[in-house]
Amino acid sequence: MSTNQNNDEEVDLGSLFIIIGKGFSKLFNFIGNIFKGIFHFFITLLIFLKKNIIKIGIAALIGVVIGMVLEIKAPDKFGSEMLVKPNFKSARQLYNNINYYNDLVKQKNIVEIQNTFKLDEETALSLKKFEIEPVVNQNDIINSYNDFVLEVDTLTVKSYLFEDFKRAFHELDYKIHRINVVAEKNNVFDKLGDVILSSVVKNKYFNRVKVLFNENLNRTDSLYRKNLVQVDSLRKVYMQVMLEEAKKKQTTGTNIDLGGQKRTTKEIELFETNRKINADLRKIAKDKSEEYEVINVISNFQPIGYEIKGVSKNYAFLFGVLGVGCMILFLLLKLLNGYLNDYNKKLELGA
Repeated sequence: MSTNQNNDEEVDLGSLFIIIGKGFSKLFNFIGNIFKGIFHFFITLLIFLKKNIIKIGIAALIGVVIGMVLEIKAPDKFGSEMLVKPNFKSARQLYNNINYYNDLVKQKNIVEIQNTFKLDEETALSLKKFEIEPVVNQNDIINSYNDFVLEVDTLTVKSYLFEDFKRAFHELDYKIHRINVVAEKNNVFDKLGDVILSSVVKNKYFNRVKVLFNENLNRTDSLYRKNLVQVDSLRKVYMQVMLEEAKKKQTTGTNIDLGGQKRTTKEIELFETNRKINADLRKIAKDKSEEYEVINVISNFQPIGYEIKGVSKNYAFLFGVLGVGCMILFLLLKLLNGYLNDYNKKLELGA
Protein backbone atom coordinates (compact mmCIF):
# COMPACT_ATOMS: atom_id res chain seq x y z
CA MET A 1 0.00 0.00 0.00
CA SER A 2 2.85 2.34 0.89
CA THR A 3 4.63 1.56 -2.40
CA ASN A 4 1.50 2.42 -4.45
CA GLN A 5 1.09 5.73 -2.56
CA ASN A 6 4.73 6.70 -3.30
CA ASN A 7 4.24 5.87 -6.98
CA ASP A 8 1.12 8.07 -7.12
CA GLU A 9 3.00 10.97 -5.53
CA GLU A 10 5.85 10.58 -8.03
CA VAL A 11 3.34 10.59 -10.91
CA ASP A 12 1.67 13.75 -9.53
CA LEU A 13 5.03 15.52 -9.16
CA GLY A 14 6.04 14.47 -12.65
CA SER A 15 2.78 15.85 -14.09
CA LEU A 16 3.27 19.11 -12.16
CA PHE A 17 6.79 19.55 -13.54
CA ILE A 18 5.53 18.85 -17.06
CA ILE A 19 2.80 21.52 -16.68
CA ILE A 20 5.30 24.04 -15.28
CA GLY A 21 7.70 23.26 -18.12
CA LYS A 22 5.00 23.81 -20.74
CA GLY A 23 4.03 27.07 -19.03
CA PHE A 24 7.61 28.41 -19.15
CA SER A 25 7.93 27.22 -22.75
CA LYS A 26 4.80 29.14 -23.76
CA LEU A 27 6.00 32.22 -21.88
CA PHE A 28 9.41 32.21 -23.59
CA ASN A 29 7.78 31.58 -26.96
CA PHE A 30 5.45 34.53 -26.35
CA ILE A 31 8.37 36.82 -25.45
CA GLY A 32 10.33 35.51 -28.44
CA ASN A 33 7.40 36.23 -30.77
CA ILE A 34 7.22 39.81 -29.47
CA PHE A 35 10.90 40.39 -30.27
CA LYS A 36 10.45 38.69 -33.66
CA GLY A 37 7.50 41.00 -34.37
CA ILE A 38 9.50 44.10 -33.44
CA PHE A 39 12.45 42.92 -35.55
CA HIS A 40 10.13 42.15 -38.49
CA PHE A 41 8.55 45.61 -38.19
CA PHE A 42 11.92 47.41 -38.32
CA ILE A 43 13.13 45.29 -41.24
CA THR A 44 9.89 45.99 -43.13
CA LEU A 45 10.28 49.71 -42.38
CA LEU A 46 13.88 49.72 -43.62
CA ILE A 47 12.86 47.90 -46.81
CA PHE A 48 10.06 50.42 -47.35
CA LEU A 49 12.45 53.35 -46.89
CA LYS A 50 15.06 51.75 -49.14
CA LYS A 51 12.54 51.30 -51.97
CA ASN A 52 11.12 54.80 -51.67
CA ILE A 53 14.05 56.90 -50.42
CA ILE A 54 14.28 58.85 -53.67
CA LYS A 55 10.58 59.71 -53.69
CA ILE A 56 10.69 60.75 -50.03
CA GLY A 57 13.84 62.81 -50.65
CA ILE A 58 12.24 64.63 -53.60
CA ALA A 59 9.13 65.38 -51.50
CA ALA A 60 11.34 66.74 -48.69
CA LEU A 61 13.29 68.89 -51.17
CA ILE A 62 10.09 70.33 -52.68
CA GLY A 63 8.79 71.10 -49.19
CA VAL A 64 12.05 72.81 -48.18
CA VAL A 65 12.05 74.94 -51.36
CA ILE A 66 8.44 76.03 -50.81
CA GLY A 67 9.21 76.75 -47.17
CA MET A 68 12.27 78.82 -48.05
CA VAL A 69 10.24 80.91 -50.49
CA LEU A 70 7.60 81.54 -47.82
CA GLU A 71 10.31 82.24 -45.21
CA ILE A 72 11.87 84.90 -47.44
CA LYS A 73 8.53 86.54 -48.17
CA ALA A 74 7.23 86.33 -44.59
CA PRO A 75 7.87 89.43 -42.44
CA ASP A 76 10.05 89.15 -39.33
CA LYS A 77 8.21 88.48 -36.10
CA PHE A 78 9.13 89.67 -32.64
CA GLY A 79 7.97 88.60 -29.20
CA SER A 80 7.93 89.92 -25.67
CA GLU A 81 6.53 88.61 -22.39
CA MET A 82 5.27 89.91 -19.07
CA LEU A 83 5.19 87.96 -15.80
CA VAL A 84 2.34 88.83 -13.45
CA LYS A 85 0.89 87.61 -10.17
CA PRO A 86 -2.89 88.20 -10.04
CA ASN A 87 -4.48 88.64 -6.60
CA PHE A 88 -8.05 88.41 -5.29
CA LYS A 89 -8.95 85.70 -7.85
CA SER A 90 -8.52 88.14 -10.75
CA ALA A 91 -6.70 85.59 -12.95
CA ARG A 92 -9.90 84.55 -14.76
CA GLN A 93 -10.68 88.14 -15.74
CA LEU A 94 -7.10 88.57 -16.97
CA TYR A 95 -7.35 85.39 -19.08
CA ASN A 96 -10.68 86.55 -20.55
CA ASN A 97 -9.20 89.92 -21.49
CA ILE A 98 -6.11 88.40 -23.15
CA ASN A 99 -8.30 86.00 -25.14
CA TYR A 100 -10.47 88.96 -26.17
CA TYR A 101 -7.42 90.86 -27.47
CA ASN A 102 -6.30 87.78 -29.37
CA ASP A 103 -9.76 87.43 -30.94
CA LEU A 104 -9.53 91.05 -32.12
CA VAL A 105 -6.22 90.22 -33.81
CA LYS A 106 -7.63 87.06 -35.42
CA GLN A 107 -10.67 88.97 -36.70
CA LYS A 108 -8.40 91.80 -37.88
CA ASN A 109 -10.55 94.32 -36.04
CA ILE A 110 -7.96 97.05 -36.40
CA VAL A 111 -10.24 99.90 -35.31
CA GLU A 112 -11.02 98.26 -31.96
CA ILE A 113 -7.33 97.43 -31.41
CA GLN A 114 -6.43 101.07 -32.11
CA ASN A 115 -9.07 102.34 -29.68
CA THR A 116 -8.13 99.86 -26.96
CA PHE A 117 -4.36 100.36 -27.01
CA LYS A 118 -4.27 103.91 -28.44
CA LEU A 119 -2.12 102.85 -31.42
CA ASP A 120 -1.81 104.08 -34.97
CA GLU A 121 -3.08 101.86 -37.78
CA GLU A 122 0.36 100.57 -38.83
CA THR A 123 1.26 99.54 -35.28
CA ALA A 124 -2.15 97.94 -34.71
CA LEU A 125 -1.73 95.92 -37.92
CA SER A 126 1.65 94.65 -36.70
CA LEU A 127 0.11 92.83 -33.70
CA LYS A 128 -0.23 89.11 -34.48
CA LYS A 129 -0.95 87.24 -31.27
CA PHE A 130 -1.84 87.60 -27.60
CA GLU A 131 -1.61 84.59 -25.31
CA ILE A 132 -1.38 83.81 -21.61
CA GLU A 133 -0.26 80.69 -19.75
CA PRO A 134 0.55 79.77 -16.17
CA VAL A 135 4.13 79.36 -14.97
CA VAL A 136 3.75 75.79 -13.74
CA ASN A 137 5.29 75.33 -10.31
CA GLN A 138 4.61 72.20 -8.25
CA ASN A 139 5.22 74.19 -5.06
CA ASP A 140 2.04 76.17 -5.79
CA ILE A 141 0.02 72.94 -5.62
CA ILE A 142 1.74 71.79 -2.42
CA ASN A 143 1.32 75.17 -0.70
CA SER A 144 -2.33 75.39 -1.74
CA TYR A 145 -2.97 71.91 -0.38
CA ASN A 146 -1.29 72.85 2.90
CA ASP A 147 -3.55 75.92 3.18
CA PHE A 148 -6.55 73.71 2.41
CA VAL A 149 -5.56 71.25 5.16
CA LEU A 150 -5.28 74.08 7.70
CA GLU A 151 -8.67 75.51 6.78
CA VAL A 152 -10.87 72.38 6.82
CA ASP A 153 -11.59 69.72 9.42
CA THR A 154 -9.74 66.39 9.72
CA LEU A 155 -12.58 64.29 8.27
CA THR A 156 -12.66 66.37 5.08
CA VAL A 157 -8.88 66.07 4.65
CA LYS A 158 -9.03 62.28 5.02
CA SER A 159 -11.69 62.04 2.31
CA TYR A 160 -9.84 64.41 -0.06
CA LEU A 161 -6.34 63.14 -0.84
CA PHE A 162 -3.50 65.17 -2.32
CA GLU A 163 -3.78 63.38 -5.69
CA ASP A 164 -7.46 64.37 -5.92
CA PHE A 165 -6.54 67.95 -5.03
CA LYS A 166 -3.78 67.94 -7.66
CA ARG A 167 -6.15 66.72 -10.38
CA ALA A 168 -8.63 69.47 -9.49
CA PHE A 169 -5.92 72.17 -9.51
CA HIS A 170 -6.73 74.55 -12.38
CA GLU A 171 -4.30 76.59 -14.48
CA LEU A 172 -5.86 79.73 -12.99
CA ASP A 173 -4.80 78.54 -9.51
CA TYR A 174 -1.07 78.95 -10.22
CA LYS A 175 0.40 82.08 -8.69
CA ILE A 176 2.45 83.45 -11.61
CA HIS A 177 1.28 83.78 -15.22
CA ARG A 178 3.12 84.64 -18.44
CA ILE A 179 1.60 87.01 -21.04
CA ASN A 180 3.13 86.64 -24.52
CA VAL A 181 2.65 89.06 -27.40
CA VAL A 182 3.84 88.56 -30.98
CA ALA A 183 4.15 91.46 -33.42
CA GLU A 184 5.84 92.38 -36.68
CA LYS A 185 7.34 95.51 -35.09
CA ASN A 186 9.87 95.19 -32.29
CA ASN A 187 9.08 98.45 -30.47
CA VAL A 188 5.35 98.15 -29.80
CA PHE A 189 5.36 96.14 -26.55
CA ASP A 190 5.94 98.90 -23.99
CA LYS A 191 2.64 100.47 -25.14
CA LEU A 192 0.61 97.38 -24.24
CA GLY A 193 1.43 96.59 -20.60
CA ASP A 194 -0.47 99.41 -18.89
CA VAL A 195 -3.61 98.81 -20.96
CA ILE A 196 -3.62 95.08 -20.26
CA LEU A 197 -3.22 95.64 -16.52
CA SER A 198 -5.67 98.54 -16.26
CA SER A 199 -8.41 96.43 -17.84
CA VAL A 200 -8.36 94.35 -14.65
CA VAL A 201 -7.04 96.82 -12.08
CA LYS A 202 -9.82 99.33 -12.83
CA ASN A 203 -12.52 96.71 -12.28
CA LYS A 204 -14.72 98.04 -9.44
CA TYR A 205 -15.14 94.67 -7.76
CA PHE A 206 -11.40 93.93 -7.56
CA ASN A 207 -10.70 97.48 -6.44
CA ARG A 208 -13.21 97.17 -3.62
CA VAL A 209 -11.76 93.82 -2.50
CA LYS A 210 -8.26 95.34 -2.58
CA VAL A 211 -9.27 98.34 -0.47
CA LEU A 212 -11.04 96.18 2.13
CA PHE A 213 -8.15 93.74 2.25
CA ASN A 214 -5.57 96.49 2.78
CA GLU A 215 -7.73 98.24 5.38
CA ASN A 216 -7.99 94.98 7.28
CA LEU A 217 -4.23 94.45 7.07
CA ASN A 218 -3.52 97.97 8.32
CA ARG A 219 -6.02 97.62 11.17
CA THR A 220 -4.56 94.27 12.21
CA ASP A 221 -1.02 95.63 11.94
CA SER A 222 -1.91 98.59 14.19
CA LEU A 223 -3.59 96.31 16.74
CA TYR A 224 -0.62 93.94 16.86
CA ARG A 225 1.80 96.81 17.33
CA LYS A 226 -0.24 98.12 20.28
CA ASN A 227 -0.30 94.62 21.77
CA LEU A 228 3.45 94.39 21.29
CA VAL A 229 3.98 97.63 23.22
CA GLN A 230 1.75 96.35 26.04
CA VAL A 231 3.61 93.04 26.19
CA ASP A 232 6.97 94.84 26.32
CA SER A 233 5.67 97.05 29.16
CA LEU A 234 4.49 94.01 31.13
CA ARG A 235 7.84 92.31 30.60
CA LYS A 236 9.61 95.39 31.96
CA VAL A 237 7.30 95.42 35.03
CA TYR A 238 8.02 91.74 35.72
CA MET A 239 11.72 92.34 35.32
CA GLN A 240 11.62 95.24 37.81
CA VAL A 241 9.63 93.15 40.31
CA MET A 242 12.11 90.28 40.01
CA LEU A 243 15.05 92.66 40.49
CA GLU A 244 13.42 94.25 43.57
CA GLU A 245 12.79 90.84 45.11
CA ALA A 246 16.33 89.76 44.37
CA LYS A 247 17.60 92.84 46.23
CA LYS A 248 15.36 92.01 49.21
CA LYS A 249 16.84 88.52 49.38
CA GLN A 250 20.34 89.96 49.50
CA THR A 251 19.46 92.34 52.38
CA THR A 252 17.26 90.03 54.49
CA GLY A 253 19.13 86.77 53.86
CA THR A 254 17.95 83.48 52.40
CA ASN A 255 14.18 82.81 52.43
CA ILE A 256 11.71 80.60 50.56
CA ASP A 257 10.18 82.35 47.52
CA LEU A 258 6.84 80.68 46.78
CA GLY A 259 5.91 83.11 43.96
CA GLY A 260 9.21 83.07 42.08
CA GLN A 261 8.38 80.07 39.93
CA LYS A 262 5.01 81.57 38.99
CA ARG A 263 6.62 84.86 37.94
CA THR A 264 9.21 82.99 35.86
CA THR A 265 6.39 81.16 34.07
CA LYS A 266 4.66 84.49 33.37
CA GLU A 267 7.90 85.86 31.97
CA ILE A 268 8.17 82.86 29.60
CA GLU A 269 4.54 83.29 28.52
CA LEU A 270 5.11 86.96 27.75
CA PHE A 271 8.23 86.11 25.76
CA GLU A 272 6.26 83.53 23.75
CA THR A 273 3.45 86.05 23.14
CA ASN A 274 6.01 88.59 21.96
CA ARG A 275 7.47 86.05 19.55
CA LYS A 276 4.02 85.17 18.12
CA ILE A 277 3.09 88.82 17.63
CA ASN A 278 6.35 89.48 15.77
CA ALA A 279 5.72 86.44 13.56
CA ASP A 280 2.21 87.74 12.76
CA LEU A 281 3.62 91.19 11.95
CA ARG A 282 6.12 89.59 9.53
CA LYS A 283 3.25 87.74 7.84
CA ILE A 284 1.26 90.97 7.53
CA ALA A 285 4.29 92.71 5.99
CA LYS A 286 4.60 89.84 3.50
CA ASP A 287 0.89 90.01 2.63
CA LYS A 288 1.21 93.77 2.08
CA SER A 289 4.14 93.32 -0.28
CA GLU A 290 2.49 90.50 -2.26
CA GLU A 291 -1.19 91.51 -2.29
CA TYR A 292 -1.16 95.29 -2.01
CA GLU A 293 -2.20 95.56 -5.69
CA VAL A 294 -4.79 93.70 -7.75
CA ILE A 295 -1.99 92.50 -10.07
CA ASN A 296 1.69 92.47 -9.15
CA VAL A 297 4.06 92.88 -12.11
CA ILE A 298 7.08 90.64 -11.67
CA SER A 299 8.66 91.60 -14.99
CA ASN A 300 7.24 93.94 -17.62
CA PHE A 301 7.36 93.76 -21.41
CA GLN A 302 10.80 94.52 -22.82
CA PRO A 303 10.79 97.83 -24.78
CA ILE A 304 12.46 96.07 -27.72
CA GLY A 305 11.18 92.55 -28.45
CA TYR A 306 13.29 89.53 -29.30
CA GLU A 307 13.22 88.09 -32.82
CA ILE A 308 11.33 84.81 -33.03
CA LYS A 309 13.59 82.16 -34.54
CA GLY A 310 14.26 78.46 -34.17
CA VAL A 311 13.87 75.28 -36.17
CA SER A 312 10.29 74.72 -35.07
CA LYS A 313 9.37 78.21 -36.36
CA ASN A 314 11.22 77.87 -39.68
CA TYR A 315 8.97 77.41 -42.74
CA ALA A 316 11.66 75.48 -44.63
CA PHE A 317 11.87 72.88 -41.85
CA LEU A 318 8.10 72.69 -41.31
CA PHE A 319 7.29 72.28 -45.01
CA GLY A 320 10.13 69.78 -45.43
CA VAL A 321 8.65 67.62 -42.67
CA LEU A 322 5.17 68.11 -44.15
CA GLY A 323 6.42 67.00 -47.59
CA VAL A 324 7.99 63.83 -46.11
CA GLY A 325 4.83 63.08 -44.14
CA CYS A 326 2.54 63.55 -47.16
CA MET A 327 4.74 61.37 -49.38
CA ILE A 328 4.92 58.55 -46.79
CA LEU A 329 1.13 58.72 -46.34
CA PHE A 330 0.63 58.57 -50.13
CA LEU A 331 2.94 55.54 -50.46
CA LEU A 332 1.22 53.73 -47.58
CA LEU A 333 -2.19 54.37 -49.11
CA LYS A 334 -0.85 53.05 -52.41
CA LEU A 335 0.37 49.86 -50.69
CA LEU A 336 -2.97 49.50 -48.92
CA ASN A 337 -4.82 49.90 -52.20
CA GLY A 338 -2.63 47.19 -53.82
CA TYR A 339 -3.24 44.85 -50.88
CA LEU A 340 -7.02 45.40 -51.08
CA ASN A 341 -7.00 44.70 -54.84
CA ASP A 342 -5.04 41.45 -54.33
CA TYR A 343 -7.37 40.41 -51.51
CA ASN A 344 -10.39 41.15 -53.70
CA LYS A 345 -8.96 39.00 -56.53
CA LYS A 346 -8.43 36.09 -54.13
CA LEU A 347 -12.03 36.36 -53.00
CA GLU A 348 -13.24 36.33 -56.60
CA LEU A 349 -11.09 33.31 -57.44
CA GLY A 350 -12.33 31.53 -54.33
CA ALA A 351 -15.92 32.19 -55.33
